Amino acid sequence: MANLPPANSPNLVLAHPTKEEKRQTWTLTAKNWGNALSLDDYLEREEFLENIPQTQDGGVTHWILTDSTLPPNSRPLLSSCESLRRPTILALPDGTIKSGVTHGIGSVFCPPEYRKMGYATRMLKLLGPALATHQKEIAECPFSVLYSDIGKKYYANLGWKVFPSSHLSLPAIPPTTTNGHNEINGTSSSNSTATPLTQEDFPDLLKQDLDLLTKQVKTTAIATKKPSFAIIPDSETIQWHHLRQTFMLSKLFPTRAAPTINGAISTGAPGSRIWIIFSRVFYGPLTDAAAGNKFYVLRLVVEDERVSDENAEKLAAVLRVAQREAGEWELKSVAVWNVSGVVKELLGKTGMQWEEVEREEDSIASLMWYGEGEGGPAEVENI
Repeated sequence: MANLPPANSPNLVLAHPTKEEKRQTWTLTAKNWGNALSLDDYLEREEFLENIPQTQDGGVTHWILTDSTLPPNSRPLLSSCESLRRPTILALPDGTIKSGVTHGIGSVFCPPEYRKMGYATRMLKLLGPALATHQKEIAECPFSVLYSDIGKKYYANLGWKVFPSSHLSLPAIPPTTTNGHNEINGTSSSNSTATPLTQEDFPDLLKQDLDLLTKQVKTTAIATKKPSFAIIPDSETIQWHHLRQTFMLSKLFPTRAAPTINGAISTGAPGSRIWIIFSRVFYGPLTDAAAGNKFYVLRLVVEDERVSDENAEKLAAVLRVAQREAGEWELKSVAVWNVSGVVKELLGKTGMQWEEVEREEDSIASLMWYGEGEGGPAEVENI
């Protein structure tokens, strides 16, 4: 410890780890984020996840803070993280639309023996500006994002502005429930049903979704006179979630086949439907109620945003598919992120049990803006 450089040393640099150094880092982070798996399975998962369509060819970048005076594989791994490249659309107040990318920061880690020495802070101070031009040959990066699990202050002090962070939570329907496909909590919807969606259904739906998102971003920017942006839920990103899901389920439920149902769509013609894409996420052992295992709705689309009884029935139908799937895989609740006011109004008409959760400590949406101004929620709109 006595030979370690101070956090403000000019010898400390942001670097990319070697394959051996990545494996060293993963071995350490397994204690934080690999509780659902054995160490060997966790290492296998991390190697698997960096070589699939969304992350290969630079889709994921690994970073370390280290001593530049020492050679690779002999230098200290003082802090580490990764960034995931995602496509975005940005609309300016004059209606101009720009395509770009964002880099989402995750897995920020400092080994226990190096903590409280300022290394993670130094790494992030170097990383924030570096991401503004990282992979600029691919596309412009108007902002970087992260989701803080240590509250709202730490990352905000480093330049990532805090955005409102809430989600809706609905209870899972246990497999033993036999109250009918359109009934929950004593309330029945009479007409609408939902069709399960599989991986083959998503590419066409997501192309239509991009058109809807582009219109929404442009309309919002013009109306608010502020830049408006959305991170695009493209096919490769959705596939990443489902490949991760399949890997985890193969280890946690080795005798069960991987699920093919990963979404649901309501009845109705294109332009009048409601549909969702979801994923089963496991952070810890199935027996640990505090592990945070959850069933996530990754995308919810209301194609015709009218607050009507018909739309309420459609919304209830697709969400019940999610609730039943959550129960089938021993998950207690369904989390729905990025929910609009229209969706809340529709849920209020369904009679379903749900609550809005304001997150104060975990998964706090935070953004570092690289354009003019500070880029906080008062200056830019997140769709």
